[in-house]
Amino acid sequence: MENNTAKKILDVAQEMVRTRGYSAFSYADISKQVGIRKASIHYHFASKDDLVEALVKGYQEKVQRAGDRIAKSNATPGERVVEFANLYRSGLADNQICLCAMLAADFDVLPQPIRDEVQVFFRQIETCLTSLLQQGVDAQLWVCHPSVEHEAKGLIALLQGAQLLARSSADRTATFEQMVYPLLNAKFPVG
Repeated sequence: MENNTAKKILDVAQEMVRTRGYSAFSYADISKQVGIRKASIHYHFASKDDLVEALVKGYQEKVQRAGDRIAKSNATPGERVVEFANLYRSGLADNQICLCAMLAADFDVLPQPIRDEVQVFFRQIETCLTSLLQQGVDAQLWVCHPSVEHEAKGLIALLQGAQLLARSSADRTATFEQMVYPLLNAKFPVG
């Protein structure tokens, strides 16, 4: 029961952070949605900072597993890059953007332990994407200028920027796809 309650708290908190941001939710908001008292939330997570730090660590693990799955897939290097982009596309139907991108928008007000975890996340996805791009370079399918690492950083910025712009659109997913996929297909061909 306790693990189930903690999971519900984390799920609701994640949805709130991904749609509202760090500063726009409280334990009172969570207690209403989960149907428990605020004291029960404090039992599982002593403070909001502890809760958000747990969220980021869980999100890191989830994205790492997805990146590993993509890297080990039988897809072509171009298809793998598209699969990576799809990680950013997936939450848009529910008006959710990348948890750590949302937290980065509030970076100056985050406590240092959460800042540290957000930075770990960005290094993690940069490493994952760098590896995926290097696969295409090694197969002589594309060239990355000035380096694979720079291309990875630029692609992450594109994906997160596209998420933000898509949020203001009537059809978020279509808007994201119109911004991202033509550029991906031009630079990192699927075939």
